[in-house]
Amino acid sequence: MIKRNNNSRLRSKLKTRKKIFGEPERPRLTVYRSLDNVYAQVIDDRSGKTLAAASSLSKELTESLKNTKGKLAKSKLVGNLVAKKALDQNILSVVFDRNGYRYHGRIQALADGAREGGLKF
Repeated sequence: MIKRNNNSRLRSKLKTRKKIFGEPERPRLTVYRSLDNVYAQVIDDRSGKTLAAASSLSKELTESLKNTKGKLAKSKLVGNLVAKKALDQNILSVVFDRNGYRYHGRIQALADGAREGGLKF
């Protein structure tokens, strides 16, 4: 069951990646979620470099994650952190790549946190 679900996610990922491309002036914000953690990266596809990254394992979030409960709250904090790091590098708008996941739950919470942090997409 897990293998089949992952294969459909990868198919969906490939379909969306054909349309989404991160430019230097508007990079791609991509998301990955595991069972316990959430990862986000701001990527410039033209140069192939990661401009900003954050995860629920980041050292900057260890204190605030101790006080939060639930995966949705953690995802929102990760979204805020990646937005803060992107704004420090003068990145104001991004293209959101949900990486084949449905825009629901933790993915939506991360996107809302990034929007609250000041990113536009």
